[in-house]
Amino acid sequence: MKRLALLLLASQVHAKEPEVPNPQYLPVTEQIHALVAKKGDSPAAAAEMKAYTEKVPLANDGTFDLVPVPAGEFTIGSPSAEAGRKDNEGPQVKLAIDPFWIGKCEMTWDIYRAFMENGKARNKDGTLNRDSDLMTPEAPVAKDGETLVDVVSQPTPPYVPMHFSMGDGYGAGWPAIAMTHHAASKFCEWLSAQTGHYYRLPTEAEWEYACRAGTTTAYSFGDDPSQLGDYGWSMANADYTYQKVGLKKPNPWGIHDMHGNVSEWCLDAYLPDAYAKWEAGATNPWHPAVNRYPHVTRGGHYFDGGPETLRSAARVPSDPSWKAIDPQNPKSLWYLTSCQYIGLRVVRPMKVPDVKEMHRMWNTGPGPTE
Repeated sequence: MKRLALLLLASQVHAKEPEVPNPQYLPVTEQIHALVAKKGDSPAAAAEMKAYTEKVPLANDGTFDLVPVPAGEFTIGSPSAEAGRKDNEGPQVKLAIDPFWIGKCEMTWDIYRAFMENGKARNKDGTLNRDSDLMTPEAPVAKDGETLVDVVSQPTPPYVPMHFSMGDGYGAGWPAIAMTHHAASKFCEWLSAQTGHYYRLPTEAEWEYACRAGTTTAYSFGDDPSQLGDYGWSMANADYTYQKVGLKKPNPWGIHDMHGNVSEWCLDAYLPDAYAKWEAGATNPWHPAVNRYPHVTRGGHYFDGGPETLRSAARVPSDPSWKAIDPQNPKSLWYLTSCQYIGLRVVRPMKVPDVKEMHRMWNTGPGPTE
């Protein structure tokens, strides 16, 4: 009997759900989840998914376009014979991916700036600053004159222009850059709270699946790097600065700038042997973050060196040095002051997850600081 009791206790321990990250924000997620459920405009079948344009009310009704990505199977990673291959791109494994929408282009300043410069007094952690003390977090609960969007954690103002004098400043069509992984995730939450559509960062598997668009070659257009200039921006043609989104040819699924311009955050924690931890045939796998660093970035960028960095399988981990010149103590949760080539692209899964999974995907990595 004693042995049976111990076995039952052990099974209960193993069956325990994982802790919810940042549980104080769970009520905010619950309200956003209710908004998404109320809107209820996800199609019943993937065949009904169409490209659409999203309007963002708090960005002066600015818009961005999304394209549908069909469900399917693909092999993540690169074969050992691929030119430029690195050890962290294998072993290859076949995965299954459910349907989702993805941003046709990288997110731009005309949308992101409204999140970054939100006009509200913020504590360092992004909660509303009601007590005039930047260092004390406050409950994410809307009070008189405040909205659900207000209580979504949002950045403190940057102390330098985050466009770093590139392009046309914060002009429309230029990619938003230099946000932390935390900021990118909270942007997705902010976007969801006002549109009623659930947005998040793509998992690493979703990103590569969308980038390849049914291809198995080094790039979505083939194996010949001499064609890169038609599809992407790199050190070879970008003149050491980012470029407006959507100017190059798209991949076969109509997605632009997957090879170069700015690198893009993925949801996953970076693991050198990530694919070895996935079973063949796994559906929608991802690696939740245990720590703030490193996370996965994909796609290469305008300051990258050789063409191998822009391949569909290339993956790069984030690093604390990307904040090296941040003079604050502690360093900002929101800005990568020493990394001017990281941006983001959003996805919207056709199937909306439950509240806890939605919350986890907006709150990866523990701790109050990056």
